[in-house]
Amino acid sequence: MERNRDRGKLKWTSLMLPEHLERLRDWQREDHYIERLELTDWELQTMQETLEVAWRRRCETWIKTWHDGEVRFHQGVIEALDLQTMTIVLRDPFGTERIHVADVMDVRLSREADGL
Repeated sequence: MERNRDRGKLKWTSLMLPEHLERLRDWQREDHYIERLELTDWELQTMQETLEVAWRRRCETWIKTWHDGEVRFHQGVIEALDLQTMTIVLRDPFGTERIHVADVMDVRLSREADGL
């Protein structure tokens, strides 16, 4: 009985074709897909005001975005609000990134900035 050892997932991997693996990955992405929430005018106005305050004060900001069925969180200091391309230039410890305004779902100031 000692000679019969189960290899778990290892025994099935060799039987999977690349097409099967690709379809399984697609299926997993579909399971984790998040629908984009529709924001009200009130929420959009509040986000715009918070963005302007964060940009003027140069304080730490948290931005929640939706892109291709995923919700992502960004943290940093707003360097610029580019009205030509409708993007937010956010600087964080790892560099600078551009966030499209259409992808933004929520904007919050850091706790330290609330008391200013």
